[in-house]
Amino acid sequence: MEETKKDQNATNRRSFLKTSAIAASAFMIVPRHVLGGKGFLAPSDRLIVAGIGAGGKGQSDIAEFAKSGKADIGFLCDVHDSRAAASVKAFPKAKYYRDWRELMDKEAKNFDAVSVSTPDHNHAIIALAAMQLGKHVYVQKPLTHDIYEARALTAAAKKYKVVTQMGNQGASNDGPRQMKEWYDAGLIGDVHTVYAWTDRPVWPQGIPWSANKAQVPSDLDWDLWLGTAPYKDYVDKLVPFNWRGWWDYGTGALGDMGCHLLEAPFSVLNLKYASEVQASVGSVYVDEFKRGYFPDSCPPSSHVTLKFPKTTKTKGDVTVHWMDGGIQPERPEELQANETFGDGGNGTLFVGTKGKMMCETYSANPKLLPLTKNKDIKVAQKFARVQGGANGHYKQWVEAAIAGYGKQEVSSPFEIAGPLTEALLMANLAIRGVDVQRKNSEGKISYPGRNIKLLWDNDQMKVTNLDDVNQYVKREYRKGWTLGA
Repeated sequence: MEETKKDQNATNRRSFLKTSAIAASAFMIVPRHVLGGKGFLAPSDRLIVAGIGAGGKGQSDIAEFAKSGKADIGFLCDVHDSRAAASVKAFPKAKYYRDWRELMDKEAKNFDAVSVSTPDHNHAIIALAAMQLGKHVYVQKPLTHDIYEARALTAAAKKYKVVTQMGNQGASNDGPRQMKEWYDAGLIGDVHTVYAWTDRPVWPQGIPWSANKAQVPSDLDWDLWLGTAPYKDYVDKLVPFNWRGWWDYGTGALGDMGCHLLEAPFSVLNLKYASEVQASVGSVYVDEFKRGYFPDSCPPSSHVTLKFPKTTKTKGDVTVHWMDGGIQPERPEELQANETFGDGGNGTLFVGTKGKMMCETYSANPKLLPLTKNKDIKVAQKFARVQGGANGHYKQWVEAAIAGYGKQEVSSPFEIAGPLTEALLMANLAIRGVDVQRKNSEGKISYPGRNIKLLWDNDQMKVTNLDDVNQYVKREYRKGWTLGA
């Protein structure tokens, strides 16, 4: 039967719509910057993310970006194939790489943003490389392994004008905003002392390095995993989690939980850089009256005291106590005998001239003390809440990255996360100082870093009264690895 003009028009229209739909679907996965230069908002209004570190915490981070409904996971990268397997299965269209350097060299034009969820010692080198390409970055806590790296990333975020966020998701919780409103309303007076504590580490610390070399798993690129760290033979039970307790790779309980538990004091009190720090650590005895010496491993517990200069929110200096390994401060007298302190294992306590307030991990469930005060609180809300709270931390970054640098607020940009991370790493200087050894001409060993207070020159980024620990402010990378300028 001969086709009529009406039929022909209908066929042409269907063909046009089909072709347009295919083109539109392809358009959806084109990175925003390719379509119109830096800061251009694509019609698709979506972010193409490259996830570097696709297992463990990286797996959950990547999943949360996808859940935002505004991000596509375009690339996955991990040195350990079996760890990345779940993410590879969840995002079958994402191209997979082992080496993040190869990913950035080959695919820089094909993604907008990078998520970094690797062991601490490789955070900075990956994040800075991404920022230098103009990519927005989300970096797991702690932001960096070293103080110098934290300062470098803080400066880079401003220099390269990219949207940044550290993965301390409690910064997006209602808690910090609620406590700021209470504090600004004068409910607890002027805060002069803060306590933060954790039941971490939940991995081995205060132990010797294993003398038993093991076979590297066939699906793990050990050299790439080491990255910036000194070369060591592979040993069992280091990967994928227990690296946190070794100074070459991790930052101990402070690095793991400090960004969660000290975020609220930084936010509420506007703390910046500490001026002095002192530490005591738990001892491990290997024989009668013989204290073990394991300088490569973080200690089993510690109590660190940091002093912060007066801020715009305080009338004087603020003393911050950090405790880990299950050590807790004395229960406040306003708390009844059977009422939970923090969340039991973790918490933060603010001590003011007129009262006290506390919160749990992720700054959750803030409460005034005594708890009976919470029944009649009447303070107006003045800080906008993040939709979704802690889980909204991911979507917040995605939307801010889509909007472009300086257009939308994020809860933990590097300008805030950098100084917070530096404070934690400065605390680690005092902890590591405990193991500093010196030998006199007779071979007698002394420990000059014990039972002293370290004084910090913030502009020069160095301790002025124990030079031995300054080697940890900016460590020497393994040959072949360099932090970009």
